[in-house]
Amino acid sequence: MNELIWIDGEIVDIARARIDPRDRGFTLGDGLYETVRVRNGVPTRVAAHVMRLVRGCALLGFPPPIDPHEFDDVMRRFLVTTDTVGDAALRLTLSRGPGPRGLTPPEHPKPTLTMLIAPWTKPAPVAAITARVARRDETSPLCTIKHTNTLDAILARREAASHNADEAVLLNHKGNIAEATIANLFAVIDGTLVTPPSSDGCLPGVARAEILERAGGVERTITPNDLARADEIFFSSALGIRSAIAMDGRTLSSRSVAESLPL
Repeated sequence: MNELIWIDGEIVDIARARIDPRDRGFTLGDGLYETVRVRNGVPTRVAAHVMRLVRGCALLGFPPPIDPHEFDDVMRRFLVTTDTVGDAALRLTLSRGPGPRGLTPPEHPKPTLTMLIAPWTKPAPVAAITARVARRDETSPLCTIKHTNTLDAILARREAASHNADEAVLLNHKGNIAEATIANLFAVIDGTLVTPPSSDGCLPGVARAEILERAGGVERTITPNDLARADEIFFSSALGIRSAIAMDGRTLSSRSVAESLPL
């Protein structure tokens, strides 16, 4: 079967899909996205993903194109149409839609909604560095939503690649740990599982919230010196957990907490 895309209520071959070139998601990064883990053909944690998406719409000031309660059904129908019966990653992208030239949003936006499916693979352990080229702005309201402008993360990931690493940890403007490029960070320090609070610039991750509930972790500010003495570091996203096998060149051998939390 050819690769299919769900775009504004229509399922078409991706080669025939069209988005208006004036779409603000393309021209300005004016949009949101969610990546949903699919298990055995069924989308997971849908309510949490939709809640964050709706919160993002409220902050950016445009409505979702369908009723929030319909997202689960729409995703399931798309999965059935694409014969997705195993594990997969479903990417949902929502933009404000087309608009005239300039930054001022159109008064009556017509949002664009797309969905794509990709194979899911078990996250592999990674070597990470602390990024120097970019930082998270913990004072920005954009830290609280999953928006489509990920240029800071792209710069940090390029920096990681230049050091033969797979992932980069971003600091905030105070010099404290915020998160990784595409995941939240957890560390075991002095026997306690800790993760940065949202006030330090990390995205309120769906998997992060589940880990805090299941493992009883603590939210607190983490400095680079704290991270340098962590016994274990791992990164969480909706697609799973990735253990850090090295951080800034220091080898990490413990993965006991990460392995006890399959997502």
